[in-house]
Amino acid sequence: MKPPIPHHRVSPATSVKPGLTRPLTSEERRRAQRVLLRVPVRLIVAGKKEPMEGATHTVSATGALILLPEALQQGTKLTIENATTQKKIDAHVARPPQFSPDGSLVAIEFSSPSPNFWNVFFPPVLN
Repeated sequence: MKPPIPHHRVSPATSVKPGLTRPLTSEERRRAQRVLLRVPVRLIVAGKKEPMEGATHTVSATGALILLPEALQQGTKLTIENATTQKKIDAHVARPPQFSPDGSLVAIEFSSPSPNFWNVFFPPVLN
C-alpha cells in the first residue's frame, strides 16, 4: 500500500512564517528594553530651588518611569541623579504624567541613551 499523498505541498523556502506577518507588539516596537527596578533618585528641575526625591518604577537605557510626590509637565528639563551611584544625567519629561495612589508616574527620557546609568545589563533589542 502506498502512503497517502498530501493535498498540497509547501516548500520551506517559500513558506511564510506566521510570526513575521503579524504586527509588532508594543514591547517589540520599543527602542529599549524596560526592566522593573526600584532605584532612589533625585531630580534637579529647572526653575525649582529644592531637588525632588523619588524612585524608579521601570528603567531602560533611554530613561525611566519615576514615581514622584508631584507631577511634572511634559517637556520639563531636569537632571536626574541615581542616588545609589551618584551618577547624574540630563533628561526631560517625555509625556504627561500618570496618576496612581502612590503619587505621579513621570516618564523621563535621557538626552542621549545611557545603558550604564542604572548599573543594569540591557540585552540588545532584536527588531
